[in-house]
Amino acid sequence: MTDEGVPAPKIDTSVPHSARIWNYWLGGKDNYPVDREAGDKYRETYPQIVDVARAGRYFLARAVRFLAAEAGVRQFIDVGTGLPAADNTHEVAQRVAPQCRVVYVDNDPLVLAHARALLTSTPQGSCDYVDADMRDPAAILAAAARTLDLTQPVAVLLIGVLGHVADYEQARAIVAGLLDGLPAGSYLAVKDSFGVEHSHVEATEQYASTGAVPYKLRTTEEIKGFFTGLDLVPPGLVRVADWRPDPSPFLPVQVDTLAGVGRKRATT
Repeated sequence: MTDEGVPAPKIDTSVPHSARIWNYWLGGKDNYPVDREAGDKYRETYPQIVDVARAGRYFLARAVRFLAAEAGVRQFIDVGTGLPAADNTHEVAQRVAPQCRVVYVDNDPLVLAHARALLTSTPQGSCDYVDADMRDPAAILAAAARTLDLTQPVAVLLIGVLGHVADYEQARAIVAGLLDGLPAGSYLAVKDSFGVEHSHVEATEQYASTGAVPYKLRTTEEIKGFFTGLDLVPPGLVRVADWRPDPSPFLPVQVDTLAGVGRKRATT
């Protein structure tokens, strides 16, 4: 039971789960032996996966910082948020503007169990957690409206989650469904992996055989398609390490992952 007397969500520890595996790759402790076994097997075939996980986390921070500081966005919907880690969306956004409001969306019972850790907002802003499937954009928007003003610009974050939808047209429909319910001036941030290295493709296929939800590696053109009708923010859709990198004397690690941020234009 939780502190409120609500039954604790049931967590299946017999099958690996992507949120827990990514938590393991990022050095977290919210995972189980089955997740670590799957994560290690993936890494044996494709050692760069740890760099992929870290690069995605760094991109999230840079994108949110850009959206809050330069684009002036004060509202965020983080879909498929996963488990808490360093620099969660609300922490990055509220460091820039304490009044930022953030809605996290996931349907993982372990994420639900950790929701309180995500909901520690500044007094000026707010956070909420929506237990919903990303395949239902209408339900996400309806729930987000409890916290956000959907007549004002919102940034939608889809960071390494669209590959869980195998059908490309359905994935495109999810993106369109979310953006259609938001006004001009809203933004979309996407990070997704593409399959060019044989070892990456092989590791992904092996991962699917574990019983976990498979992840679809898409082509560059398919990932670009998620931004149809949007104005891509410079530098456009690029390798994740090249999207507005922070100043550093070290060369960034390049991985098979693309990232971009697009702005919804006004209809004429």
